[in-house]
Amino acid sequence: MTRDRLVAAGAGLAVLVGALIMLTALVAQPGSWLAGYVSEAGTAGQPFALAYRCGLLLLAVGVGLLALVFRRLAPVAVLLGLAAGLCATSGAVACTRGCPLPPFEPTTVADVVHTSASILGLFTVAAAMVAVALAKALRPAIRRLAVCSTALVVPVGGALGLTMLLVGRSALGASLERILLVVAVSWLIGTCLLTILRNSVKVEPWQMTPPSASASRR
Repeated sequence: MTRDRLVAAGAGLAVLVGALIMLTALVAQPGSWLAGYVSEAGTAGQPFALAYRCGLLLLAVGVGLLALVFRRLAPVAVLLGLAAGLCATSGAVACTRGCPLPPFEPTTVADVVHTSASILGLFTVAAAMVAVALAKALRPAIRRLAVCSTALVVPVGGALGLTMLLVGRSALGASLERILLVVAVSWLIGTCLLTILRNSVKVEPWQMTPPSASASRR
């Protein structure tokens, strides 16, 4: 197994386990796990707040490892590295109970830091998807996965942003946030799996067939 495969396996495992820990902490909350922001599972007083935050930090490690897999494609590596840092910040700085957001509710510095890191982290992951989709040097399967993921993330993310800005806390916002997170985690794990199956994310120059050569074979 090559280094890229090993790193991708570690990244996928970290993202999967981190997401499962977060999901467990979310479901263990009193009341419906489909209500409120996901980050509320990590606030003080929740039964598995520490577990949720540790799961988020583990997920950040996975994103950082995936950035190493894309090290030969600087734009993607930088975006994923930035997303990992923002994700880690979100896990390290918990919001207060209810994760209040301005201008609808009074907030603290921790609320602003956590929310900003979470939103920017998801935005950066979405930007990484777009970068992968547009990178002609990458394998077709990985690009297609990025295209499909982007097609879901952009409208859902836009709707969530407008909901948070115009409405604040709502059942619609909670549903959109969960859909967005599922798509993002699925893309991360899917990209890791494709890397494991195909050895390397990047198509080497000798693997690329010139257009003239393709035409001459017809």
